[in-house]
Amino acid sequence: MPNRRHALALLAAPAVAQAIPTMAPANTDTEGVLRVVATEFPPYTTQESSDGGPAIAIARAALARTGQTMEMDFRPWSRLIAELQRGLWDGVIGVWRNPERESYLSFPQALGIANRIGFMARGDRRIDVRDLSRLKGLRIGIVRGYANPPAFEQANLQCDEALDDLGNLRKLHAGRIDLALVDKGVAAYLLRRQLSEAAASLTWLEPSVADMPLYMAFNRAQVAHGQRVAAFNKGMADMQNSGQLARLLMRNAELM
Repeated sequence: MPNRRHALALLAAPAVAQAIPTMAPANTDTEGVLRVVATEFPPYTTQESSDGGPAIAIARAALARTGQTMEMDFRPWSRLIAELQRGLWDGVIGVWRNPERESYLSFPQALGIANRIGFMARGDRRIDVRDLSRLKGLRIGIVRGYANPPAFEQANLQCDEALDDLGNLRKLHAGRIDLALVDKGVAAYLLRRQLSEAAASLTWLEPSVADMPLYMAFNRAQVAHGQRVAAFNKGMADMQNSGQLARLLMRNAELM
């Protein structure tokens, strides 16, 4: 299964690579319940799982270690981004980091999950994806608002947007696009659970384009965002040192 070795390898690293800022005294900005949003990105974040998926389970556990709780809601990705930029949420779970997002989100350390981003194709097409520049002229499905790998963006390829990964795979199955850019774990999950009729006809292509760490991030529009980042880093360090993070990753390894 994708990402298992990569995600578990992160546990061998020191608990926190960077210094953790000194925590400020508790105040009304950091106490109480955080309003947090995610999108359907199964198996990592999903309403189909009782715990919301491994990314949400890890984030919730890290927050709990510093006495914080959260209320979760789900939105389509493009709407989620728009609402974050308007300051409507305290945080988001299941986001990739890039310079544009750093302008309105504060990022703590990653969740220990790395998304393996690459291409799905129809099994009857032999497409060499080792050199992205050779993909010009092909229609490549992407999800609107996703932060795609820098190497992919720099290749300046012909893209066709979908609202979500499931829509992308459906377009690929129907022959409306030539390739779908997707996380390997997401593709496997969707083909197993929601698009089983296409599972035999779609295939993953090696090599992947990039491994992208998955984060929880906090909204810079909220004055407490810096304290929340510090608290989250402390919670993640405690989880890593206690072995709780390793247990959560192992429990979900077959999904990822």
